[in-house]
Order: sequence, then structure tokens, then C-alpha cells
Amino acid sequence: MTNFVLVAGAWLGSWAWSDVLPGLRAAGHTAHPLTLSGLADRQGVRAGQQTHVEDIVGHVERLDLRDVVLVGHSYAGIPVGQAAERIGDRLARVVFVDSSVPADGESFVSGWPEGRAQVEAAIAANDGFWPALTADDCVGQELGEEETTRIVAGATPHPGATLTEPAVLRGSLGELSATYVKCLLDGPEPGPDVAALLKGERWELVTMATGHWPMFSRPGELARVLLDAAGVGR
Repeated sequence: MTNFVLVAGAWLGSWAWSDVLPGLRAAGHTAHPLTLSGLADRQGVRAGQQTHVEDIVGHVERLDLRDVVLVGHSYAGIPVGQAAERIGDRLARVVFVDSSVPADGESFVSGWPEGRAQVEAAIAANDGFWPALTADDCVGQELGEEETTRIVAGATPHPGATLTEPAVLRGSLGELSATYVKCLLDGPEPGPDVAALLKGERWELVTMATGHWPMFSRPGELARVLLDAAGVGR
């Protein structure tokens, strides 16, 4: 039995995976959606980037999970990639869903050369938080009115320090067994950092013809992608 640990991206919490869980559990596996500190039902908890890494590692260790597939969406790829190194032989695979990936000494905003100043200014102007996304951010991502309303209504401001603090890696991400899921409506190709990792023998690329939030736009298909990535698809 595989243990999927699911971490959504900026502004979102465990609730974002609710439509994906049935597909994973119906296949006989366990799914653990996780809310990171400072978000959703954990608002008010102080958080930096390493807090989020510790959230994930602590969850795996506290429940004594084995055969773990860590799933990181969007921003969450950064703490998930670091956590994957730290859970040792508990890890079966990492799945990055249209996500950023960590680079030692670099932050989330380091990968946004054109938007870094804008994000940092927004954080400074909003008491240390990145303001939650709006309906305009969801345009062109294969989201209907219902899905857009769910995302916007459930989104909470994101702790800014998690976006600006640097990642800490102990080794090379290329040493991890990983699947990268590229959502094509959010751009036809992975970024150069991911493209370099995909040249290695331990990384594979899967594409989905949908937008940046596939847990809302195509939850059943995403569940099948995760099962296949874990080698337990039916």
C-alpha cells in the first residue's frame, strides 16, 4: 500500500485535494492531504520555508509512514523537494505537479526574475503575506465558474518568508526518483532547471492538457497520473 502525502501550492490547504482523494483511495492506497503552517485551517501559525519542510517531514515521521509518494504542487515543490531528501528510505517517489523545484541557497522568488520585485513588494505591503489569488489569476486554466469560486473562496494569504527564504539541499535533486507533471495550459515546457533534471535517468516527464490547478480542473485524471507515477496504476 502506497502512502500519498499531498501538498498544495501557495494560498491553499489540504482541502484542495478533496476531489483527488477518492481516486487514490479507491485503488487501495492511503492519501494524506497536508496543510502547511500559516495557511487555511492553520492560519496564524508563524512560518518560514524550513517550517514547511518540517511540517512535511514531521507528518511522515509522526505517522510512521512507509512507501511514501510525496506530491508537491506549485510552490509546494520547494519544501517537498527538501523533505524528500530528509525522509530517507521512507520515500518511494516524488511527484512535482506543475511546480517549482528547490535549488540550494535559492528561494521561490529567485526563480521569478521578472516578477520577484512585484512579489516582494506585495509581501511588504501586506504585513508579511502574499495576498491570495483572485478570479483573474484563474483565467485560461480550464476552470469553470464553480471551480474558480472554490479556489478563490478557500485561498488564504501566504506567509511571505516561505517565499523569500533559501532552500537547503543536502544532495542533488537528480538523485531522487521523481515524476514532473507539466500542465500545458500554464506553459508548454518545463523551466530550464526542471529540463536539466529530466535529462537524468531518475526523472520522468508527464504532461496534462489542463491548467495550473489540475486538482480542480481534472481531479480524476490527476489521481490516475499519481497512481501511474507511483507504479501502482490500474
